[in-house]
Amino acid sequence: MPKPLPHQNESPVLTRSRWSMLGSALGPFLALALVIVLFGFADGLQADGGNFLSLRNMRSISVQTATVAVAALGMTIIVIAGGIDLSAGTSLALCATVLAWCLKEDAALLIVHGDNVAGIQQKIDDAQERLDRISNEIQRAQRRNNADPGKIAELEAEQKSLQRQLPKLQETSKTIQKAAPNISPYSPALAVFAGIGTGCLAGLLNGILVSYLRVVPFIVTLGTMRLYLGMAKEVADETTVRPDLNEQIPHWLGSFLSLQQDARWLGFPLGVWLIFVLALILAAVLRYTVFGRYVFALGSNESTARLCGINVERNKIALYGLAGLFFGIAGLYQFSLLSVGNPTSGIGLELNVIAAVVIGGGSLSGGRGSVVGTLTGAAIMAVITSGCTQLGLKNPVQDMILGAIIVAAVAIDQIRQRRLAA
Repeated sequence: MPKPLPHQNESPVLTRSRWSMLGSALGPFLALALVIVLFGFADGLQADGGNFLSLRNMRSISVQTATVAVAALGMTIIVIAGGIDLSAGTSLALCATVLAWCLKEDAALLIVHGDNVAGIQQKIDDAQERLDRISNEIQRAQRRNNADPGKIAELEAEQKSLQRQLPKLQETSKTIQKAAPNISPYSPALAVFAGIGTGCLAGLLNGILVSYLRVVPFIVTLGTMRLYLGMAKEVADETTVRPDLNEQIPHWLGSFLSLQQDARWLGFPLGVWLIFVLALILAAVLRYTVFGRYVFALGSNESTARLCGINVERNKIALYGLAGLFFGIAGLYQFSLLSVGNPTSGIGLELNVIAAVVIGGGSLSGGRGSVVGTLTGAAIMAVITSGCTQLGLKNPVQDMILGAIIVAAVAIDQIRQRRLAA
């Protein structure tokens, strides 16, 4: 009697599960292909169309989505673990602002000598200006008939104090200017380290609060979203930090996402290729490490994971910290695009980051998500934005289309979960 084929013994539930997994994997790719074809066809019908499918436009799309894509990689870890981070946008902006501030203030020189060239020169100018004002005030006071001797004595004492300080400031200025050529070249590396490190610290803080306060991540990160926004404004002194483009921003950082021909490698900016390197590393971590298995276990059922001996608190802190690392790198991307540190540039960006994960097949209920899906979701949003621009559609129309896609993605996820549970 012939043996039955393996598939004849499979239960309908197992079959549906496999089809669901296949749909989850291929769905974002099919959606991306469909969006590209539709916009390419629509653009080709225009009198001056045909630019949407050009290599130049593809480069532009890749640069536009780079910041969101990197941040979305970090958000993927959190979503798989059943969490969410509403502070992604403002923490990203905080990282970019810290990076810009370190470049502008020449952080390496500031650490070694306690000041920088511009700062010490400003102190000298302020002291000299104050001396001139004091001299004028003393002369005016002495010409008065009812001059106040106490006031004049006070001004003369301040004058002598500044006259003693001014030579010291000038000597310090000479020392700093002499040391600057040897120390200042380390400032860009220190600035990048500070920016990315700020992202890691912000992520660790979120993880600690979520783990030990036992408050839902939505509420915790809603609070830290405002916290990081305020910190960024404090660092920037409530303005935009603008390092000198020619002297303080290194060429590699300024051209990191540049579309100029000399800044491209194999047709695309170096920053775009780095996204794929980061994606491969994260995918390997999630798939082949114990930590990656813990992340999926936390998202699938936290109570069961705890009963299995998984240290839930420690792993939550680790995964939020790892996500913060990606937010810090995204801050570097943001700075490379803008060349300034704008504390408010990340407001609302967290919605795009979360949307990229959801559109890419990640489940807000936890336990499911993929690196490839997230990148595809980010690409879908960028393609839609570019396509609408090519067709002359207004920003409100773009927002409505993206909103409808997000709702559809969440609805599909809920339907898939109900079918698997049936």
